[in-house]
Amino acid sequence: MRWLPAFLSATLFAAGSFAAKKTSEERFKEFHAKSLSTAPVKLADSSYRSLTSSPRDYTVAVLLTALDNRFGCQLCREFAPEWDLLAKSWIKGDKPGVSRMVFGTLDFSDGRETFVSLGLQTAPVLYFFPPTVGPHAPANSDPIRYDFTNGPQSAEEVREWLARHMPGRPHPAIQRPINWMKWITTFVITSGSITGAYVAWPYVLPIVQSRNVWAAVTLISILLFTSAHMFNHIRKVPYVAGDGKGGISYFAGGFQNQYGMETQVIAAMYGVLSFTVISLALKVPRLADPKNQGIAVLAWSGVLYFMYAFLLSIFRVKNGGYPYSLPPFF
Repeated sequence: MRWLPAFLSATLFAAGSFAAKKTSEERFKEFHAKSLSTAPVKLADSSYRSLTSSPRDYTVAVLLTALDNRFGCQLCREFAPEWDLLAKSWIKGDKPGVSRMVFGTLDFSDGRETFVSLGLQTAPVLYFFPPTVGPHAPANSDPIRYDFTNGPQSAEEVREWLARHMPGRPHPAIQRPINWMKWITTFVITSGSITGAYVAWPYVLPIVQSRNVWAAVTLISILLFTSAHMFNHIRKVPYVAGDGKGGISYFAGGFQNQYGMETQVIAAMYGVLSFTVISLALKVPRLADPKNQGIAVLAWSGVLYFMYAFLLSIFRVKNGGYPYSLPPFF
């Protein structure tokens, strides 16, 4: 049995020599046939070397990835479906192989030697191997690496990148499968919304047509925007701030500064002043009793006076040079 190891070595050497003697056309036909059944072609160290060896009159795109959970490559798992979709769409749109394109995937578990020889420390890595001979061979046939620095890319983005490096050849479009669940969900939600609107419309219509509702919405919007609500969103101002003495400051000095709490206080004051004026103009004249009418005029006038005096005091905080004030807020 001493001859057995020598026989096996000779057999493997002969097989390797036979494989090495395959022409570029034979290798393309072999891997293209595999692509028609399973795209992208799953590679190992030996098949990777065979596929990318020179001379080569076809194009190769190989994704070197690490999908095993123990490697923790989230980007690999996110990009894998897009890569599979790109390879399947390309092969489906170019079954005769007119574009002379082969898609392959080499996982770290199956191609550790290749990763080490290329000096790769991260994954995924996408290499584009242009032809070295033939009409489509560029002047520089070195492999080109795709940039994943911006995170996982879509199949369409990678296809555009490949198309730029393959002028004058077919570039099959991406054919995404129909997302039936999305269509069903959209149909159910739309049908439910239409049904709900039809049932609720008799109850919603009076509210929509109510002058009081629209008046309330309009007044609230006016009060919010006149109290600089949008200023807070644009400037991202703090809600309150310290006064430097261990207390809290609710109002910021100066016209270019403001706190979130300040906006709410000013809006509430504007609301009270508006309600006071409306009451004096509309509600008080409807009182039949002159005595009650006089009391209401005095009461609402007092509210109007004190709120306006308080508003002036806040304005003096914003503008220290303002000379006027009303008691009791000096």
